[in-house]
Amino acid sequence: KKFMENVYNKKAWISEFFCTRINLSFHSIFPQTFLSPFIDSNNTIKTSKYNAFNFLPLNLFEQFQRLANAYFLILLFLQLIPQISSLPWYTTVIPLVVVLSITGVKDAIDDMKRHQNDNQVNNRSVLRLVKGRMEEDKWMNVQVGDIIKLENDQPVTADMLLLSSSEPYSLAYVETADLDGETNLKVKQAITCTSDMKDNLDLLSAFDGEVSCELPNNKLHRFTGILSYKGKDYFLDHDKLLLRGCVIRNTDWCYGLVIYTGPDTKLMQNSGKYTFKQTHVDRLPFWFLNKYTFFPPSHRNPIGHGIWENKIGYYFQIFLPWENYVSSSFVSSLFIFWSYFIVLNTMVPISLYVSVELIRLGNSYYINWDQKMFYAPKNTPAQARTTTLNEELGQVKYVFSDKTGTLTQNIMIFHKCSINGTLYGMHPAKYVPTYMLQKDKIDFAYNKLADPKFSFYDKTLVEAVTKGDPWVHLFFLSLSLCHTVMSEEKVEGELVYQAQSPDEGALVTAARNFGFVFRSRTSETITVVEMGETRVYQLLAILDFNNVRKRMSVIVRTPENRVMLFCKGADTIICELLHPACISLCDVTLEHLDDFASEGLRTLMVAYRELDNKFFRTWSVKHGEACLSLDNREKKLSIVYEEVEKDLMLLGATAIEDKLQDGVPETVMTLSKAKIKIWVLTGDKQETAVNIAYSCNIFEDEMDEVFTVKGKDSETVRQELRKARSKMKPDSLLDSDPVNIFLAKKHKALFTMPEEVPNGSYGLVINGYSLAHALEGDVELELLRVACMCKGVICCRMTPLQKAQVVELVKRYKKVVTLAIGDGANDVSMIKAAHIGVGISGQEGMQAMLNSDFAFSQFYYLQRLILVHGRWSYNRMCKFLSYFFYKNFAFTLVHFWYAFFNGFSAQTVYDNWFITCYNLIYTSLPVLGMSLFDQDVNDTWSLCFPELYEPGQLNLYFNKKEFMKCLIHGIYSSLVLFFIPMGAVYNSERSDGKEISDYQSFSLIVQTSLIWVVTTQIALKITYWTVISHFFIWGSLGIYFCLLFLLYSDGLCQMFPNVFQFPGVARNTLNQPQMWLSIVLIVVLCMLPVIGYQFLKPLFWPVSVDKILKRIHYCMKHPLPPPIRPRRRRPGLRRSAYAFSHQHGFGALITSGKTVKSKALKKNSFPAKK
Repeated sequence: KKFMENVYNKKAWISEFFCTRINLSFHSIFPQTFLSPFIDSNNTIKTSKYNAFNFLPLNLFEQFQRLANAYFLILLFLQLIPQISSLPWYTTVIPLVVVLSITGVKDAIDDMKRHQNDNQVNNRSVLRLVKGRMEEDKWMNVQVGDIIKLENDQPVTADMLLLSSSEPYSLAYVETADLDGETNLKVKQAITCTSDMKDNLDLLSAFDGEVSCELPNNKLHRFTGILSYKGKDYFLDHDKLLLRGCVIRNTDWCYGLVIYTGPDTKLMQNSGKYTFKQTHVDRLPFWFLNKYTFFPPSHRNPIGHGIWENKIGYYFQIFLPWENYVSSSFVSSLFIFWSYFIVLNTMVPISLYVSVELIRLGNSYYINWDQKMFYAPKNTPAQARTTTLNEELGQVKYVFSDKTGTLTQNIMIFHKCSINGTLYGMHPAKYVPTYMLQKDKIDFAYNKLADPKFSFYDKTLVEAVTKGDPWVHLFFLSLSLCHTVMSEEKVEGELVYQAQSPDEGALVTAARNFGFVFRSRTSETITVVEMGETRVYQLLAILDFNNVRKRMSVIVRTPENRVMLFCKGADTIICELLHPACISLCDVTLEHLDDFASEGLRTLMVAYRELDNKFFRTWSVKHGEACLSLDNREKKLSIVYEEVEKDLMLLGATAIEDKLQDGVPETVMTLSKAKIKIWVLTGDKQETAVNIAYSCNIFEDEMDEVFTVKGKDSETVRQELRKARSKMKPDSLLDSDPVNIFLAKKHKALFTMPEEVPNGSYGLVINGYSLAHALEGDVELELLRVACMCKGVICCRMTPLQKAQVVELVKRYKKVVTLAIGDGANDVSMIKAAHIGVGISGQEGMQAMLNSDFAFSQFYYLQRLILVHGRWSYNRMCKFLSYFFYKNFAFTLVHFWYAFFNGFSAQTVYDNWFITCYNLIYTSLPVLGMSLFDQDVNDTWSLCFPELYEPGQLNLYFNKKEFMKCLIHGIYSSLVLFFIPMGAVYNSERSDGKEISDYQSFSLIVQTSLIWVVTTQIALKITYWTVISHFFIWGSLGIYFCLLFLLYSDGLCQMFPNVFQFPGVARNTLNQPQMWLSIVLIVVLCMLPVIGYQFLKPLFWPVSVDKILKRIHYCMKHPLPPPIRPRRRRPGLRRSAYAFSHQHGFGALITSGKTVKSKALKKNSFPAKK
């Protein structure tokens, strides 16, 4: 293939070639070995990560990227060296193997689901042309150069050049929801030289064209190539290409030539790469310990040992002989260094990692079991597809959301209308039971052509229609004529509308149900069934929509020979075109539009004008001349349109609901209160996206300004962004601005962008073309600074890869937790790029869900996932880490104080069995009980007060400061735990005169005191007591004493003297008053600072959360009735966000006659009946 650049339009030619020419003969019998190595001729797709051969090495490689696993692997190697090992090797290898195995099994199960989905897609059936006949084959066997046949409602197999179709002029209609999120139809057309082949297999088999085109790339809206056929070259562009992921609509069949397959298709090029996700918790603890604790003690103790051996131990070798491998005090110190490294590993034992995985697993099951996140209509529960990101859910700062299928259902509903100053469409309350809705729903049974899915509840409108109100009739006649919808009637009476946008479909369907049925059209006529009577209107002209006009009109001749113009469009435009006689009616209609806008409905105005025959003939001549003009054709047409679109008579206005997912506005508002910023990244049109942003409360009418970036080059985009920043924060353009000074000093790849506070509330809208320039060079910093100061950001007309680039931009410079949520294949790259990916199991396949970390069915479950489960998981994990490090600092640092009394010999204070059981048995259940069941407030209060979420975003509960508190507290407790028992047993004796100042008694007192201290400490930390919490905490004390008497019993010591070396110590020590006095004193001294800090902190160092918790406790004791929220009016603001096509409508296509099938093709059509 040729890689072509610098193609600016269809008439431009190729200026440069960047790779060698590759000839592709498209005759299916040619061998595929002639294809370029650049081209992947196999159509197999692969979204899975592993196979049977690479699973073990690749999975282990990924798992050992976690610092915890790598650390314990190094520790295991050290424990295998007998000269330095102070603990058996199996104490590390068994837990490590268990953790790796559990994680590996979980990863394998997730990947098997991806394999199943890949197999399902790869094994779909398709008709392939082989030796002159069509044979059924699998998708995976399709290769570059094959000719395949696609039928209506069938997904496109690979990126292919359209050769011919069943439609006139070889048109094909496709839906691109999986690519760009749009469900409106797009038109593709084959080139003339291939369209004549139709479905003639002989001609298709003999086709020997040669295509030169660009290399595979991810640009969805761009394709350049040349077809050489029969000595002529034909220019190929995006309009000739059917992309994988599209669905054929309203087209019986079409033939295509495969250009790109498998991973080379534009869909797969935009799918993004999988990145290994680690949480803040996975990285921080080990970094803290490496920096603050591991190496300082490991260095000090060997130095102390070397000094002691040199000054004391060297002279006492007759009593304490050196080992054979020790030749000097330096060598002994070197071995002691590694021995202490192993001893001090209990600061971060492998039980920490095991406990973290268990806590994450438990909190994941809470998500799976949450009945409030279960979607009954689809019988779909929420799924935590990964167990490693739960606490990250409690730290989310940015949410990146798709629009279609995520925020909206992509269902347009004719909600209300205003006709001649009368308002229709009083809908029932939102939470009325279903059976009541069915009872109040209007029955359209009298209309045989009505759409059974259409719902309306205001009977007064039906009464106006049946009574023959002329204005109501004219209003619906206008809706049934002024559109570019195409009708299909394969079964008589069952009409299927194919609309370029869902809005048009909703309006035409509404007119259909109220008795004005658009039935069929040709290039010259429109057939409408009016109240049961079939009438044919002559189509004289379509004045098509574009982004400047914001309206469309049709001119028709009625059966009574009247020339009528019907117009619909944005109210801001239509109002300027009205006849002066409509002023009073316009004022009333505008009030209705205010009401519609306050409800977030999409509005437009409808008007008409009766034209004089003489005037129309004169205008028609001008119109024909403008259509044939070669210079400034669009401008001349616009001038001609304005001549006829004036002095319009107002009929009324429509209000369409772009039906949101349930609870979306409330969810967005709740997340905003939690200081979570929401960016909408969509492939849809700007008007539609902005309207949805207002409906969802992402944008608000009270905002100071919504900036729109629409520059066509980098410099223009930069200037627009700087202009926006000058309004949001004027000082930010000065060199003296702190952020500018900061950016000037920092290297681009190494800094975190500081937070900036704007002087008001702002929004930002940017399209995909401008975004491509904004993501280049240092313009991306301008974009980031402006976007991060905005309350909401809308990025429209985006490719899937651009979505991922925006997410990566925020991740790179903001160092915050990001979450991406979507439902389609076009959202996969964004979901993979974010820290947390959430898939909605919607109508656009399973790709998003299969590549997500969490999945559910409705967007409003996101607030519960984040504010309830996420906050609980973060709080629990932070409590767990702070307590776990404290108890292990207190446990381990006793060895450090003991080293001053044993010559720094790495001898442990405790019995080996206590060291083994401390984290595994004695303290495991209490910490698990707290980490799985504790909650400061319940789920209801968590949602009522989203401000409680802020500490997670700022990471207030476990950071360097909190870690140092744990370390200082652990050091203090270890001092108390060591020196008070030391003082209690030093030179002391029992009542019978025997000494108790022995190592074993001292060890027992220290470890028993330690168990009491850490148990009391966790009891003070718990805020939500359950039966299980009591059982775990106090039961663990009972387990300790039971095992104490068992392990120190005379029987075990006699049977295994080398294993159990503390015979009778428990029995002889626990009956001494010195021990119990020491335990009580130690517990009191260790708990006093904790109790004092917890009491004084809210008084002298209160934070916002403390104030909210105090308010919640007050509300629990003094419940208040819910406030009545007045309806918010937004006078003076009207938004017409009618979703016309983003370029041009189907007007030119319809009037050209290309959509009209020949009689030979109309096998399933039916004549209109009166």
